Amino acid sequence: MDSYVKNFIIASVVYLGLSSLFGIMMMAAPAHLTLKFVHSHLMLLGWVTMMIYGVGYHVLPRFAGRLIKSRKAAEAQFWLANIGLIGMVICYTISTYSGAEGGLRILGAVFGLMEAASIMLFVYNMLATLVPKPEHPA
Repeated sequence: MDSYVKNFIIASVVYLGLSSLFGIMMMAAPAHLTLKFVHSHLMLLGWVTMMIYGVGYHVLPRFAGRLIKSRKAAEAQFWLANIGLIGMVICYTISTYSGAEGGLRILGAVFGLMEAASIMLFVYNMLATLVPKPEHPA
């Protein structure tokens, strides 16, 4: 298994555990319902999406009988996705509990853009791997 595949899967399982703890916190103390954003993003972008990335990178090229287009893009995507997600939830949590708006919201949006860039890297890497290049007549 490639290291970036393993890293996505390990991160995914860690996010599952974290999001579960946030879910329990919200059920135990409804005052923490302000953390719905954190819980849902750790669950969807963390657990679900990271698992899809890991399994997708491992399985889809094999189904297509091809090598992944760019290992470097997959590795960069891993870091962008994780830094983006962690940054978003930290900025959101601090701004929610401190009441600070301006700078933290903008920084959170920057982390969100990092997350979107990681998604686009996955889209590029998968399409470049799975869609065959048109053959040119000789």
